[in-house]
Amino acid sequence: MTQAVRNIVVVGGGTAGWMTAAALSQVVGTKRYSITLVESEQIGTVGVGEATIPMILLFNKVLGLDEDVFIRETNATFKLGIEFVDWRRRGHSYFHPFGLYGADMDGVGFQHFWLRWARESGQTDHSLFNAESLAAKAGRFLRAPPQSLATLPKINYAFQFDAALYAAFLRRYAEARGVVRVEGKISGVERDGESGHVSRLVLDDGRAIEGDFFVDCSGFRGLLIEETLGAGYDDWSQWLPCNRAAAMPCVRAGELTPYTRATAREAGWQWRIPLQHRTGNGYVFSDAFIAEDEAVRLLGERLDGAALADAKVLKFTAGRRRKSWIGNVLAIGLSSGFLEPLESTSIHLVQAAIAKLLALFPKTGFDPWVVDKFNREMSLEYEQVRDFIIAHYKVTERDDTEFWRWCQAMVPPDSLTQRLEVFRSRGEVLVGQQELFKETNWFAILAGQGLIPEDYHAVADTISSDELRRRVGMIRSAINERVAGMPPHDLYLDKAGLLGAAARAAVPA
Repeated sequence: MTQAVRNIVVVGGGTAGWMTAAALSQVVGTKRYSITLVESEQIGTVGVGEATIPMILLFNKVLGLDEDVFIRETNATFKLGIEFVDWRRRGHSYFHPFGLYGADMDGVGFQHFWLRWARESGQTDHSLFNAESLAAKAGRFLRAPPQSLATLPKINYAFQFDAALYAAFLRRYAEARGVVRVEGKISGVERDGESGHVSRLVLDDGRAIEGDFFVDCSGFRGLLIEETLGAGYDDWSQWLPCNRAAAMPCVRAGELTPYTRATAREAGWQWRIPLQHRTGNGYVFSDAFIAEDEAVRLLGERLDGAALADAKVLKFTAGRRRKSWIGNVLAIGLSSGFLEPLESTSIHLVQAAIAKLLALFPKTGFDPWVVDKFNREMSLEYEQVRDFIIAHYKVTERDDTEFWRWCQAMVPPDSLTQRLEVFRSRGEVLVGQQELFKETNWFAILAGQGLIPEDYHAVADTISSDELRRRVGMIRSAINERVAGMPPHDLYLDKAGLLGAAARAAVPA
């Protein structure tokens, strides 16, 4: 349909809304387009998406953000990956790092050479070949190496930040670039009688907000994409059973770890996200296996320090909208779908949708082919992330509770079953070029959960045992040298001038 787009309306604030508004204001600007964001202070935001993955650096770069300012304004810490505790079995832990293991050799992934080396040496700790894993274990961090260490392994990182402060930071950014915020609750949605497109929003005080293009960031309810346009929802709870998340912040206790921790519990898992001024905590669980009150009680008992607020319980159904873009409405964030917080993909999926929106921006109307392309790509994005998360639950030795016995008996999607079979037999995952989680990520999780491949690529047999030991030794030496040159995470934040005022006040005596 040919219809020049000039007035863009973002429905809802929070992380998704203000990320969208900020990106639009930077990339398409507010000279040719009016960008309005409608939100109500009476409607709270979810605000628990506090951990990210390295793709956030690209988003910040597109916005032209000063990273140091961003860190101070959001009370952020650095994140090198996720520590998984008790997932394979109780008492066992492993680390899913950002960055590569070792180095690709002779055209194949390092894991193939590692598999051979592990058999010959009897040493099975693959974390020894990843700088981020060793730095996290030592509590160390450094963004850029000194010049003398420039040839050593690069450190890949993301951030852990206060989601409410992040939204406020992006609001200031967007408003400075011409985005107009409208305070008010939406009481009605009007559609064009001929096209069926949304034409205006009616606020509870009678004001009307007209638009050509609407971005639905209204959260789980999906005010436009679902309540108005009936997109439909694919329920994935047959594979992802958790449907509740109890969030409870506590006072900062001890050193700031440069990583997120995910601890498997009796009916789900618990997150721990260290921020400069406090620690974010939450219990993601299934109410079919534990009562909500009991989950909240256990979360409170397992905090590092005194709680700063009562638990906030979120209810959700893991899945995604069947269509994220219908007519002149595009859904981003929770209104588009929600898997669960594991692997910190919520903010990435917002970012991915924004990137596709900018690439397919409907300047002169809503071409069905463009809309279909967006929907296909976002559906695939959700499905690939879904399978990666399911693998954490399916590949486990735990059978000590009803929840974990359910996970072991669960029949995964065919797409995941095929990946697991190929990995088990060949040590490969065969990921697509556009997939978020690469072969290294799958190796970290599957090997960490206890699925060790039965064989490896033939190329790994083409060098002698002596040459294999030499190469492995060189890689380990470079990684150890890199980590040894990094200061403690706390000290780095302080010396680099990255601590905000609230964080300094929260530093333990």
